[in-house]
Amino acid sequence: MTSAPKILVSGAGIAGTALAHWLHRHGADVTVVEKADSVRPGGYPIDIRGTAVEVVDRMGLLPRLRPVHVDTRRISFLDPDGRPIAALSPEAVAGGDARRDLEVARGDLTGALYETVCDSVEFRFGDSVAALDEHARGIDVTFRGGDRRTFDLVVGADGIHSHTRGLAIGPEAPHHRDLGYRFAGFALPNHRGLDREAVIWNAPGRAAVLYAAGPAPERVHGLLVLTGDDPAPRDEESQRALVAARFAGDGWEVPRLLDALRGAEDLFFDTVGQIRLPRWSRGRVALVGDAAYAPSFFSGQGTSLALVGAYVLAGELAAGRDHAAAFAGYEARLREFVELNQALADGGAAGLVPRTAEELAGRNAALRDPGAVAAAGSEGGSVAGPEAGPSPYSALTLPDYR
Repeated sequence: MTSAPKILVSGAGIAGTALAHWLHRHGADVTVVEKADSVRPGGYPIDIRGTAVEVVDRMGLLPRLRPVHVDTRRISFLDPDGRPIAALSPEAVAGGDARRDLEVARGDLTGALYETVCDSVEFRFGDSVAALDEHARGIDVTFRGGDRRTFDLVVGADGIHSHTRGLAIGPEAPHHRDLGYRFAGFALPNHRGLDREAVIWNAPGRAAVLYAAGPAPERVHGLLVLTGDDPAPRDEESQRALVAARFAGDGWEVPRLLDALRGAEDLFFDTVGQIRLPRWSRGRVALVGDAAYAPSFFSGQGTSLALVGAYVLAGELAAGRDHAAAFAGYEARLREFVELNQALADGGAAGLVPRTAEELAGRNAALRDPGAVAAAGSEGGSVAGPEAGPSPYSALTLPDYR
């Protein structure tokens, strides 16, 4: 685009703030609207791998993020009786490059991204988009706060259940690929004294996880994952009841996790799924990050795809063409990379939550095989997750949009 376009970004998460950074750097007039009252702190640690590390480097954020690298030391796997199977490095489980990749608290990343643009980009917190009305001169946006403004373009960066996507493209259901799992996440006291590590307990079709993101923190992240194909309940009482019923009678630390689940004020429950769209834009509206191509947490690549997608979308818009050509270029450059990383979820699901006793026995046998672990690590793959081979994490060479 040759003049400074007025662009609204819906969502101030990782995808939205990263996009705001790059759009502003390329000279756009950017507004970000976010329904929360501020950039959200805390949250689970996230991974920045492969090509996404280069994006963060080009932002100039590596010096800030390296010191807050979580540096998880090991991931331990337990059988249904709570007996240890194997303790592996994170790279042996999920692949990646331990010397270069990052793991940071979500709030540390969103905070760093926000600080790069908070003085130069307009943020509308506590508000959201109510309606979109596209016309020849732009797109009129009606905000839930009541006012109405005109922009050249709108980008939905508002997550897997994107409201912007619903307004521009339609209902989520035709584009949501349910992977057949449900999960509940919450925090609880670190009574086991875990230190920069995760412990994963498995029974067929179920997993219970305790994750200490740092050196012996007071509280750890708890995660309960279960298979399921029925529609996920919407109210918290039903969600808690569903999880409690599936894990009833299980051993190890599961009773303690269920006790914490019942009283958790930070419960996050959802279906494990992906977004698969035939196109990532319509008219003057484009989508980025989970709103366009959520890969699910089984892939471990949601954050990395968001960072890379924001970089490429902003760069294509800055290339001096009309928005239709820019959106087409964004998709042409990125789709193969996205699909490679979405494909990781199937291997990740089989490795982290085997569905049957036979699958669980096979996974555990692979974990106990030092040769398989060494081979996976040397080839950039994993034992418990995606198959060994060339890493999709680095499958895209970033264009230089300067």
